[in-house]
Formats: sequence, structure tokens, C-alpha cells
Amino acid sequence: MRAGTFWIAAAAVGLAVLGLTRGPIISEYFGYVEYFLFGGSGDYFFFSAYVVLQYIVLSSAWNILGGYTGYINFGTGAFFAMGAYSSVVLHKMPALTQAWFGISTPAVPLPVMILVGGIVSGIVGLGTGYLTLRLRGVFFAIATLALAIVVQTLIVNWDYVGGSRGTYIIRPALAPLGGDYIQYLYTLMLVLAVISVGIARTIERSTLGFGFAAIRDDELAAEAAGVPTLRLKLIATTLSGALMGMAGAPLPYYITYLDPASSFNLAYAVNSVAMPVIGGMTSWIGPLLGALLLGTIQQRLTVTHLVDNPAVNLLVVGLLLIFFVIAAPNGIVGLVKARRRKRAGAIEALAQQRTA
Repeated sequence: MRAGTFWIAAAAVGLAVLGLTRGPIISEYFGYVEYFLFGGSGDYFFFSAYVVLQYIVLSSAWNILGGYTGYINFGTGAFFAMGAYSSVVLHKMPALTQAWFGISTPAVPLPVMILVGGIVSGIVGLGTGYLTLRLRGVFFAIATLALAIVVQTLIVNWDYVGGSRGTYIIRPALAPLGGDYIQYLYTLMLVLAVISVGIARTIERSTLGFGFAAIRDDELAAEAAGVPTLRLKLIATTLSGALMGMAGAPLPYYITYLDPASSFNLAYAVNSVAMPVIGGMTSWIGPLLGALLLGTIQQRLTVTHLVDNPAVNLLVVGLLLIFFVIAAPNGIVGLVKARRRKRAGAIEALAQQRTA
């Protein structure tokens, strides 16, 4: 399937999901599916589905750098939080301009906040890639972890965005597209999920993706062969960081109270790594499958109150990760490909026996 055809198909799937979940007639009968997935319908579904879609964006973004190029990134929380706190800054901007300059400015729309969060995180991702271009393997991973610590320290000491005490964000009473505001957040995150998956798939089948794969397989050999490794790594860190920031931008309106503990939650870093590993890191569909599987399980446990301790969700992630590392090191996608190759080999062997 060509890139243009895939984008059309992805948009069609997104519109179909939106129609099934938010349509006035179909959504009434979709409640049974909602209850099966998350143990509740209505607002329960939208709150839970938002989180799953958010993880689709995060895992696809992480996979662009960690899966395609082989550079493990533990700084997901930093990029995610920068997107969230960019929205806080823009949310408070009208009050600031009124207090300082006496100028009344309209509230910044959430889609603009998402775009700004992506730009800010993308610029930081570009700088991270440039500063760590000589680091590889575990050293690069440690550098991204240090980035998360530095960003968290800066935010904790930034009083304008609430510092360590956090800040409250009041959701608007009316959603621009009608319905509850959580449905609006769900719709925006669904659009982001479609865009992130489309970008990941387009990269995988392009010359850029082949360059990323060359870096992942052997960066020194890729440099010797003329692959512009520095440029490609900067593109990967920028795209990955931008998508993570865009995923984090709606967070203040989702939880309505943002503090460093919630924005730098360990679950974001752990899940963004575990989901591509479980689904398969060498394909665009791997993070999608991992996010759908793991995210749905976590939300099902949370919404139905089978698990009241959030730390148990991380335990579920760890157990599934151990299982897949042992049983399917290449994830679900790798397992399916291995079975296809085995079946094709068996068919070929049977054909040779018949011809003999």
C-alpha cells in the first residue's frame, strides 16, 4: 500500500471509530463494546480511551528513535511534560497580558497548544540529538534520563507554572465540537494517534526509514557507506520529541490538576518502552498493537477497580514484558512473521517432495 493510500485508509478508520463512539445513534449500541473493553460506558469509555490513544502516540513516537534507529530513549517524561507545561503557559497567557499590559487577549485554543507543545518539544529533541550525537547505546540512554531529571528540576522551581505545588486548570464549560469536553479531548487524541501512526508507517517505507535501519544495524558501516547519520539522528530525535510533546499538551485539561509528579509519572516512560517491545519495534504496527493490548488491560483494571494501586499496573507491564522477551523477543509482529516464514518453508518443502 502506497503512502497516500495508507493515509486515506488511516483517516477512514479514524472517522469510523469516531462515528462509532460519538455518533448519536450508533454510540447507543456501542455501549456493549465499551463495557467489554473498559468495564464502563459513556464518560468511563472516553476517559479510558483517551489514555490508550495517548499511549499509541507515545509508543509510536518512542519507536521512531528507539525502534527504527536503535537509540533507547528514557526521557519520554521530559518531552511529555514539556508539552503539558507549554499548555499551562499558554493557558495563563491572557491573564498575564491583562495584568502586565492591560491588554485583553482571547484564550488560546487547545489545537494551537498542541502545536506549540510539539514545536517546543521538537526543538528540545533537536538540541538533545545534537548534544548527544557522539553517545551511543547505554550512554545515550543515560543522557536522556539526565534530560528528564534536568527538566523536572526546572519545572519544580518555576513558580509561574505552579512549581512543586502544581496548578489547577479549569476545563471550558462548552466543547468546540459539542458534547462533553472529555469527548473533545478524546477526539483530538484520536486525530493525534492517526497522525503519529501515519508518520511512523510513512517513515518505515521511505528512504528515511532505510537510513534509520542502517543506523540501527551498524552505524559505523552506515557512515562508511555514505549515510548521513548525524542528519538522520537529528530528524529522529526531533520527530520523536515533537510527537511526545503533542501527546502531553492536552494533559492539563484531562486531569485538571498538573504537578511534576503527574507529568513525570514513571508509567509514561515505562509504557512507552514496553509497548513497542511487546508489539514489535521494527514495524509501525508493533507500537500500535502493544499500546492497544497493554493500555486496554491497564485501563480495564483501573476503571473496574480491580487494581486500586497504580503501581500494580507497572507490575502488569513488567510481567508482560518478561513474558514477551522470553517467548517472543521480536514482539507480536516478529512472532507472526516467524510463523509465516515457518509455514512458507513447510509449504515449499512439501512442494519439493511432490516434485521429487
